Amino acid sequence: MLRFLIWFLFLFGGAALGVWLDLRWFPQLWHNLWFHIATLLPGLLLLRLVMIISRNTGRYLARKGREGELPRMETNRLVTDGMYGCMRHPMHLGLLLFPWSFALITGSLSFILLIAPSEMLLILLLIKWVEEPEAEKKFGEAYRRYKASVPGFSLRKECLKMLLGKG
Repeated sequence: MLRFLIWFLFLFGGAALGVWLDLRWFPQLWHNLWFHIATLLPGLLLLRLVMIISRNTGRYLARKGREGELPRMETNRLVTDGMYGCMRHPMHLGLLLFPWSFALITGSLSFILLIAPSEMLLILLLIKWVEEPEAEKKFGEAYRRYKASVPGFSLRKECLKMLLGKG
């Protein structure tokens, strides 16, 4: 529940702060319909990528990372193959782009250039300070070996093909 609240704050708090800043710093741009049209399409395309990556990684993790009856979104097996063999956090790679896609859709210059990148940095820090220690606690030495041999993120062509379901 806490993670949902953090995402809600990132997206809607970021949008509200961005609009508030834009109305003070860039009022003409905020009221420029062409600027909003120009940011909407890239935002929708980026959001589509986020959804594809989240769907593909979520399904793969649900299939490979669960043994027995578990609550939704829970895993009890360390997955180290497929897209998880390319990078430790493929789902987070998609989610990292979520604030930026929402910022583009909102059409707030402050959100696009200042707030979304700050939120993306915070997401990286949360992965390092929360997700990684949780995984180490849950899977122990197996996760530490996995962490030592697989990068957190990878933009290699073959990895991206797996993430997008084209490989």
